[in-house]
Order: sequence, then C-alpha cells, then structure tokens
Amino acid sequence: MAFVRRKGNAYYLVHNVRRGGKVRQLHLARLGDRARITDEIVRAVSKKHPFVELNWRTLRDQLNNQIDLSDPQSPAVQKLVHSLRNLNVDLAGFFPPVLRLSEAPAVARELLLQLRLLQSTIQVKLDQFARKDELKRLGRTSGRIGTAHPGFRGR
Repeated sequence: MAFVRRKGNAYYLVHNVRRGGKVRQLHLARLGDRARITDEIVRAVSKKHPFVELNWRTLRDQLNNQIDLSDPQSPAVQKLVHSLRNLNVDLAGFFPPVLRLSEAPAVARELLLQLRLLQSTIQVKLDQFARKDELKRLGRTSGRIGTAHPGFRGR
C-alpha cells in the first residue's frame, strides 16, 4: 500500500515492501514541499517501478482533501494565503507595456497564456466556493423543513 510521508519540509510517495522478513520503505517519488501527484509523477513512478500497483485516484483524493481550510492557523492555510498575497503583489507590478517592449514575442505569448489560465483557474475555484456556500445555506434551511412540532417528544 502506497502512502504519502512527510520528511522534513518535503513530501514523498512511499510503498512498504517486505525483503528478507523485514518491512522496508521504497521511496517512489519526491512530491516536493506541497504534496501533489501530477501526471509527470505518475509516468515517472510507473516507468521506474512497473511492478508496483498503485491506486492513483485514491492517492490523489487523499492529497486533495489534505488541506483543512477551516483552521486559519494551520501551516498549509498560512502558506496558501502567503502565496496568494505574493502573487497579487507580483501581478500588480506587472504592466502590459512591458510585453510590447519585449524583444521576445514568445515570452509575451507565454505570459498572456499563463495569465489567461490563471484567470480561468481562479474563476473555477470561486465557483466551487460559491457552490459550497450555497450547499451550506441549503443545509441550514433544510433542517427546518419537516421538523416536528415543539411539543412532540418522539418515540
């Protein structure tokens, strides 16, 4: 069974194997300081360890549910907020005339492509948060529908 392990500031994908009666950890991949399983990691691990069967969907689901946004003091939330603030500052200092002055049109095209990708990613995430807020509101109001009379004690 493969799992993600943190060692220091980095995360690793590891798998327990039995050799000579002892259990050893086989390090499949270094996931970095923020555990993510990309398609590149899947290809590399599958190529390097073809006989190790992994449930990639389950591993990705575990990592996707790893950040708990309800705790504003958690290191993961603090790091995410810090990264977003830095990105905002970097983008605020970026002006379109810089692109026109660039002697490398490929750089300008790549920057515009990445900005459009960022815009669509942000819109998707905002929509996801809006849906969760809507679901919470529905959950609060649905509790009132069909409730028993206050004097009813139940069976």
